[in-house]
Amino acid sequence: MPQTRERLRLAYGGVLAPAKVNLALHVTGRRPNGYHDLDSLVVFAADGDGLMVEPAGEDRFETSGPFAAHLGGTGDNLVLKALSAAREVAAASGLEVGPLAITLDKRLPVASGIGGGSADAAALLGLVAEAAPELRSALRREALKLGADVPMCLDGCAARVTGIGEIGEPLTRLPACGLLLVNPGVAVATPDVFRALQRTDNPLLPPLPPQGFASADALAGWLRTTRNDLEVPARGLAPAIAEVQTAIDRTGALVARMSGSGATVYGLYSTPDDARSAAAEIQAGRDDWWILPTHMRPQETAA
Repeated sequence: MPQTRERLRLAYGGVLAPAKVNLALHVTGRRPNGYHDLDSLVVFAADGDGLMVEPAGEDRFETSGPFAAHLGGTGDNLVLKALSAAREVAAASGLEVGPLAITLDKRLPVASGIGGGSADAAALLGLVAEAAPELRSALRREALKLGADVPMCLDGCAARVTGIGEIGEPLTRLPACGLLLVNPGVAVATPDVFRALQRTDNPLLPPLPPQGFASADALAGWLRTTRNDLEVPARGLAPAIAEVQTAIDRTGALVARMSGSGATVYGLYSTPDDARSAAAEIQAGRDDWWILPTHMRPQETAA
């Protein structure tokens, strides 16, 4: 007789999959299996992709949005892989995730260094974790199998991230700094960037201040003592990255740096209004670039 499982009641509707931004990224080692050890300060933007999730008679998956056409086959989409993983975790605890109609609104560029696919998968896993909090630890373990960025996106908090991306130390304080994301329309493959990396034994990030960051200026001061070790090899593959960085610098950004493995470059500003003004300035001359003015999701946690 088949086992009867309790069906989870998910919070159906729209879910944000926020852009993940590596404000700093040091490559500190390379493991025998080919994975790299990282030390990175990760924050999340107030904007990103969107998932619409509704109950259905059978599973359906559709894509929409300005970058939907850039996605590969839907069978390889990380959202569906996350759904399969979530069902396995739930089943092991006598629970069931029923058939779902999922629409992925792809607003972030593909292969752009801001965690779009990972954030999409994490958004689906997060829905299941909200419905069954006791599954969160198991879901996080499965998240790592989907990709190194997925656990941090599932956590969804600003953090210093180490290992291959699975270990997070949340920031105690982060204001809603202005953030500008600009991509020149060039997709950069992460494996290619790592293959072009000259050194993998770089030093760790400096310690985070115990009190976190009270202002954008304080954050910028700390960031100036750091870097993105993937920036130089990524520029070699996509020279337009340097052009974007120069354009952001000219707007008076506190920091302008590539995120992740590129090709998106971020600009840090004191306020969201400053980021919007910078976006308008750049957009006036480069309407072929993807430009998103936004802000960091603020954070206050116990020290």
